[in-house]
Amino acid sequence: MNDQNDDKGERPEGNEADDARDSENRGSDSDEVSLDAANEAAALGGREQGDGRERRGGGREREEEGIQPKDDRTKRALEFVSDVVREMELDCRVLLRNPREGDSEDEINIEIIGRDAGLVIGKKGQVLQALQSLTHRVVNRPGLDRRHVVVDAEGYRSRRDDSLANMAKQLGKQAVTQGKIITFEPMNPRDRRVVHLALAKFEGVITKSEGEGDERRVQIIPVRRPTAADSGPSTN
Repeated sequence: MNDQNDDKGERPEGNEADDARDSENRGSDSDEVSLDAANEAAALGGREQGDGRERRGGGREREEEGIQPKDDRTKRALEFVSDVVREMELDCRVLLRNPREGDSEDEINIEIIGRDAGLVIGKKGQVLQALQSLTHRVVNRPGLDRRHVVVDAEGYRSRRDDSLANMAKQLGKQAVTQGKIITFEPMNPRDRRVVHLALAKFEGVITKSEGEGDERRVQIIPVRRPTAADSGPSTN
């Protein structure tokens, strides 16, 4: 999932554009939601997996094997994350994974596993996001082609993506039922893209990103369904 494509959501066309503008003009008729539920669901999934691993005596951890880096930049990323984890004195392993399905073959996909992985994730995934940003800088030096870097911990990002997509669909239903615009709290590019994709084919709403920089957020905008009156008088 490439961050640079974060705001490619559904764009209104024709009558939908007019209906969307009508909804946006009702500024007071709007709700704002936080991402706490998605964060908590992702974190809970990790604790449940951790409990299961301990009951199996660490079997999953022993069975997990990564792939070998195929180039110097990938090797540099893997070594950097490994060094950080070692300096933090965490009971974790750092593995290189194959790129995720649908992503570029050049993606560098690193996962941290082990009983201390939760410390790498941090509150609302903030520590994990900071580590990924630092690794991205290490890999993408000036003058080099940009390569996407993903740093995950015990599948936290995948669980969070799923939780956020499910939340977006529930809020899409709420927007249609209540006829209200629903606005997320400010989100990073990855999260905005997850919401856009989750609602890309959701009937009755369109998504739109608003704001700049760290204040950029996604709106779920209900689109008025056509009624018999919209079709004009019957010719029968």
